[in-house]
Parts: sequence; C-alpha cells; structure tokens
Amino acid sequence: MTTTLCLVRHGETPWNVDRRLQGHLDVPLNDHGRIQARATGAMLNGKHFDAVYSSDLARALETARSIAGDTVPTALPALRERHYGSLQGLTYEEAKQRLPEAYAAFEARNPSYAFPGGGETLLAFRSRVESTLHSLAQRHVGQQVLVVTHGGVLDIVHRLVTGKSLESPRDFKIPNAALNWVEHGPEGWALIAWAETMHLPASRDELPNS
Repeated sequence: MTTTLCLVRHGETPWNVDRRLQGHLDVPLNDHGRIQARATGAMLNGKHFDAVYSSDLARALETARSIAGDTVPTALPALRERHYGSLQGLTYEEAKQRLPEAYAAFEARNPSYAFPGGGETLLAFRSRVESTLHSLAQRHVGQQVLVVTHGGVLDIVHRLVTGKSLESPRDFKIPNAALNWVEHGPEGWALIAWAETMHLPASRDELPNS
C-alpha cells in the first residue's frame, strides 16, 4: 500500500519577482501567481485527492484554495517555508551586503547555522519537513494527497526521496505552481515526477538564470 503525494509550490508573489527572501513573512500572490494557481487547478481537474493540505501562509493557502475547488485545505504551520530570521524581507543582494556572514552560510548551505533573529538551522528545518511528510504518508496509506507548500520545503522533499545530501548545491528546479509527485510505500520514498510545468505560461525559480 503506497501513499501518493502531489506537492505544489505556491504561485508567484511580488517578492519572488524581486528575489526577496520571504520565509515566514506573509506575502500574497501577485496576478501572475493567481493565473498560475488557476492553471494548476485546471491541470489537476479530474484527479481525485483524498485530502488537501497547505502551509498556513497566505501565498500557499490562496494557491491551495484555487486548486482544490470545493475541498477546504487543512492548514499546517509545519508546511511553512524555512524561517530565515533577519534575512527575511531582504533581497538576495541586500542580504549579501547587510548580513554577509548569514548570507554566506545561506549560500553554502551550512546545516547547523541559525540565522540571527530567530531563524532555523537547515538541520532543524529538514527535521520539521521530513517528520511532517512521514506523518502525512502514514495518515493516508493507500490514498492520494495534495500538498501546497514552499520552495525550501520542496528542496528538502527532493533530497529526502532521492538521497541527495543536505549540503550539496541544488541542481534541480522548483518552479512556482509546478507539479511534483512522490510516493511512499514499504520500500520507502520514491520520486515519480518532478517540476512539471506543461500547464503553466511561465514559472520562476530562485536558481540563477531561471
């Protein structure tokens, strides 16, 4: 008996366009993000989901509601983006200039570095994401579940299912509103499909030149 998860990153926000670190700050979708959310909903129309979960932050919840139609998403704070502490609200360039030590740790994916201002270490973030994912898989054995969340969460998910190390540079895409399919069964986690964007007019990723 396997659990199938369709994981979706929220639609585009104004801060995605500005390349600004959002973290736990509550930033709404922009108009393009709403178009993306509707397109994802249309792409998944006819797919049956036994449950719908979302981060409780507005950009994810709005995306989830647009996709889920009449199904009310269950909001889970555990599905939030990583807390970036004092880096939150800054563009990548501003963070590099104002908080060079914290930004260097961010770029290097230092697993034990806690951002000033109450930020999470990468290790703590991974623990939060992985325990939440395992909990959902165990709660919905034999079912198909929709999860709407954030780019950092999906980074952890991809590494969990592929065995890629936490510290290694990201070499896979996480576009806004793309479809990412994984499953959990007796053999553990498996990747089904990743970063499906055929339904989207355009989608953005934090990776350079994306």
